[in-house]
Amino acid sequence: MSRLTSEFWVHAYLARLRLTEIPAFVVRHGDDTAGAVLVKLNTLDGNATAFQRRFDLLSDRRVWDALAKGSESEVDAVLRRQAGFDPDAWIIEVEDRQGRHLLDEEGLAD
Repeated sequence: MSRLTSEFWVHAYLARLRLTEIPAFVVRHGDDTAGAVLVKLNTLDGNATAFQRRFDLLSDRRVWDALAKGSESEVDAVLRRQAGFDPDAWIIEVEDRQGRHLLDEEGLAD
Protein backbone atom coordinates (compact mmCIF):
# COMPACT_ATOMS: atom_id res chain seq x y z
CA MET A 1 0.00 0.00 0.00
CA SER A 2 1.43 3.36 -1.00
CA ARG A 3 1.53 6.29 1.37
CA LEU A 4 0.04 9.69 0.63
CA THR A 5 2.42 12.53 -0.05
CA SER A 6 2.64 15.16 2.66
CA GLU A 7 1.21 17.81 0.37
CA PHE A 8 -1.82 15.66 -0.51
CA TRP A 9 -2.48 14.87 3.18
CA VAL A 10 -2.20 18.55 4.16
CA HIS A 11 -4.65 19.64 1.46
CA ALA A 12 -7.12 16.91 2.45
CA TYR A 13 -6.79 17.87 6.14
CA LEU A 14 -7.38 21.56 5.40
CA ALA A 15 -10.44 20.68 3.30
CA ARG A 16 -11.84 18.56 6.12
CA LEU A 17 -11.35 21.40 8.59
CA ARG A 18 -13.04 23.85 6.20
CA LEU A 19 -16.07 21.55 5.97
CA THR A 20 -16.37 21.82 9.77
CA GLU A 21 -15.74 25.58 9.62
CA ILE A 22 -12.54 25.33 11.64
CA PRO A 23 -9.96 27.88 10.43
CA ALA A 24 -6.53 26.48 9.61
CA PHE A 25 -3.45 27.78 7.82
CA VAL A 26 -0.19 26.47 6.44
CA VAL A 27 2.37 28.30 8.56
CA ARG A 28 5.34 26.45 7.13
CA HIS A 29 5.40 24.62 3.80
CA GLY A 30 7.61 21.57 4.04
CA ASP A 31 8.71 18.97 1.54
CA ASP A 32 5.82 18.07 -0.76
CA THR A 33 6.60 14.38 -0.85
CA ALA A 34 7.78 13.24 2.54
CA GLY A 35 7.90 16.13 5.00
CA ALA A 36 6.68 15.50 8.54
CA VAL A 37 3.47 17.33 9.43
CA LEU A 38 3.15 19.16 12.76
CA VAL A 39 -0.22 20.57 13.81
CA LYS A 40 -0.54 23.49 16.21
CA LEU A 41 -3.93 23.86 17.87
CA ASN A 42 -4.40 27.47 18.96
CA THR A 43 -7.38 27.81 21.32
CA LEU A 44 -7.23 31.62 21.02
CA ASP A 45 -6.89 32.09 24.78
CA GLY A 46 -3.10 32.35 24.86
CA ASN A 47 -2.65 28.56 24.99
CA ALA A 48 -1.77 26.02 22.33
CA THR A 49 -0.87 22.39 21.76
CA ALA A 50 1.45 21.04 19.09
CA PHE A 51 0.86 17.54 17.72
CA GLN A 52 3.22 15.24 15.87
CA ARG A 53 2.71 11.86 14.33
CA ARG A 54 4.65 8.86 15.60
CA PHE A 55 4.58 5.12 15.19
CA ASP A 56 3.19 3.29 18.24
CA LEU A 57 4.88 -0.09 18.54
CA LEU A 58 2.23 -1.45 20.93
CA SER A 59 -0.70 -0.81 18.61
CA ASP A 60 1.36 -1.23 15.41
CA ARG A 61 -0.01 1.98 13.90
CA ARG A 62 0.71 5.67 13.56
CA VAL A 63 -0.83 7.97 16.18
CA TRP A 64 -0.97 11.70 16.87
CA ASP A 65 0.82 12.69 20.09
CA ALA A 66 1.11 16.01 21.88
CA LEU A 67 4.61 17.36 21.27
CA ALA A 68 4.14 20.46 23.42
CA LYS A 69 1.35 22.06 25.40
CA GLY A 70 1.27 25.39 27.19
CA SER A 71 1.37 29.05 26.36
CA GLU A 72 1.28 29.86 22.68
CA SER A 73 4.75 31.40 22.82
CA GLU A 74 6.20 28.23 24.42
CA VAL A 75 4.57 26.02 21.79
CA ASP A 76 5.80 28.32 19.00
CA ALA A 77 9.35 28.02 20.37
CA VAL A 78 9.11 24.20 20.29
CA LEU A 79 7.84 24.31 16.71
CA ARG A 80 10.68 26.64 15.66
CA ARG A 81 13.19 24.20 17.16
CA GLN A 82 11.52 21.27 15.37
CA ALA A 83 11.67 23.16 12.07
CA GLY A 84 15.37 23.78 12.72
CA PHE A 85 15.95 20.03 13.15
CA ASP A 86 13.76 19.10 10.17
CA PRO A 87 13.78 21.63 7.33
CA ASP A 88 11.27 19.44 5.42
CA ALA A 89 8.56 19.71 8.11
CA TRP A 90 5.16 21.28 7.53
CA ILE A 91 3.43 23.30 10.25
CA ILE A 92 -0.34 23.68 10.15
CA GLU A 93 -2.04 26.06 12.59
CA VAL A 94 -5.63 25.26 13.56
CA GLU A 95 -7.59 27.96 15.40
CA ASP A 96 -10.54 26.78 17.45
CA ARG A 97 -11.78 28.01 20.83
CA GLN A 98 -13.41 24.61 21.46
CA GLY A 99 -10.11 22.78 20.96
CA ARG A 100 -11.21 20.82 17.88
CA HIS A 101 -8.47 19.57 15.56
CA LEU A 102 -10.08 16.46 14.02
CA LEU A 103 -6.85 14.46 14.27
CA ASP A 104 -8.69 11.78 16.26
CA GLU A 105 -11.29 11.24 13.51
CA GLU A 106 -11.38 8.31 11.12
CA GLY A 107 -9.05 8.78 8.20
CA LEU A 108 -6.86 11.20 10.12
CA ALA A 109 -6.25 9.24 13.29
CA ASP A 110 -4.24 6.42 11.74
